[in-house]
Amino acid sequence: MTQPISIIAKALVRERQRTGLSLAEISRRAGIAKSTLSQLESGNGNPSIETLWSLCVALDIPFARLMEQEVSTSQVIRFGEGPSVTAEMAHYKAILLATCPPGARRDIYQLITQPGEDRHSHPHSPGSIEHLIVTQGRALVGPTDSATELNPGDYICYPGDQPHVFKALEPNTHAILISEQN
Repeated sequence: MTQPISIIAKALVRERQRTGLSLAEISRRAGIAKSTLSQLESGNGNPSIETLWSLCVALDIPFARLMEQEVSTSQVIRFGEGPSVTAEMAHYKAILLATCPPGARRDIYQLITQPGEDRHSHPHSPGSIEHLIVTQGRALVGPTDSATELNPGDYICYPGDQPHVFKALEPNTHAILISEQN
């Protein structure tokens, strides 16, 4: 399981610098100790969802921005893996798979596929990104020259502006496809 603290640490520093506010001011606005924020920015600690929400409010950013990773190539997240946070008072775990950049458009598709003829896609518009989660069966998915085998629950993100393929490896393979264009 990927621990998000290093991702969160970089995002906290980046977003605090973007606002031009001091460590003390963000701590005050979030209602947390300055030492806690300092530790989090250093990549130490295990913040709860509640602490992260407070920081997001203080920084005036959406929650997911704290866990954004720059993705310029394919990204695969296996079922149950990925940056995650847990709640203090409930049996609740949130695993971030992807965020939507400002001004982007997303189309969501349900795929129902069978083995046989592979689905080869030509490059879409520049900057296009595709996100796919296999929900049943197995498939080979991604850029034509580096497709990855996925099982139920696995996630992949890859550039849609490059040639890519979807190949069902089992009968009745199902997936959710999210096509994102800027």
